[in-house]
Amino acid sequence: MLDSVLGKLARQHDPNVLVGFDKADDAGVYLLSPELALVQTVDFFTPIVDDPYTFGQIAATNALSDIYAMGGKPISSLALVCFPDRADVEILEQILAGGLSKMMEAGCTVIGGHSIRDPEIKFGYSVTGTINPRKVLTNSGAQEGDILLLTKSLGTGVISTAIKRGTAQAAWIEAAARSMTTLNKLAAEVLADGFAVHAMTDVTGFGLIGHAREMALGSNVSLRLYSSQIPLLPGAVECVREGHVPGGLNANRDFAECLVNYENGVPSDLRTLLYDPKTAGGLLIAVDANDSNKLLHALKQAEVPAVQIGEVLHQRKKLIEVAK
Repeated sequence: MLDSVLGKLARQHDPNVLVGFDKADDAGVYLLSPELALVQTVDFFTPIVDDPYTFGQIAATNALSDIYAMGGKPISSLALVCFPDRADVEILEQILAGGLSKMMEAGCTVIGGHSIRDPEIKFGYSVTGTINPRKVLTNSGAQEGDILLLTKSLGTGVISTAIKRGTAQAAWIEAAARSMTTLNKLAAEVLADGFAVHAMTDVTGFGLIGHAREMALGSNVSLRLYSSQIPLLPGAVECVREGHVPGGLNANRDFAECLVNYENGVPSDLRTLLYDPKTAGGLLIAVDANDSNKLLHALKQAEVPAVQIGEVLHQRKKLIEVAK
């Protein structure tokens, strides 16, 4: 919706804008000098877990992820708070404490924020980072022959829906919360060590297919995903089978599935989870085939659970192929 509205407005022609809202990327990039640029993003949402401290951690992890997805280093943030007038202020304190814990882990200073009264709790951050303008990683540089890596499992959206309905098992909640509170910091630090990464994005609200679509369109390529190699959180398949499918997943599917070709034998549950609207998801990385094994090894050495999930192809009629 925001994209459709912004697209109708007059575009500002500022040569210092390296990445703006005209591109479907994770964050904006603004040039300050030949050696320095700012990376900026904003994200906030309603609670997706019951514990306020964990919710704050997830919100911070999610906001920070866009900076890491561009190859940047987060340096400062502003908190965004919507909170009911008569709610227990201790809940707000726990949310802010959880968010602060992840900002501190990221080395990102919270320098202020803004709050309003709202019947529904919402929380998040505007985050600013820095980057060398020659090292910006966008989602539009994937090249034919690249290998696709993914650093986190799918399923937080359906599990969060099960949590709201009171049917999620404790093990599912624990695994999803661990995933959503794990920063992409370690992965970003490994990637900065000279690997031939051509494109990168984080997998969040639009699901794996939605973000893969943006990479394919921006890079003028097609992508092949191997369904058997795509990692899933414990309980994700069970949530789909029990009907815990959020509206956002269906919206993602309605929007992007027309660009997808499934090979016979791809399970229906997995097809559904490809559109799962993740929160604080992992990084989808397109890396040169000659560097893919080295990068995968380095990520695993850093205890980042990265896996190879596909490859980049010459552009075809269907932008995304899903094989068994």
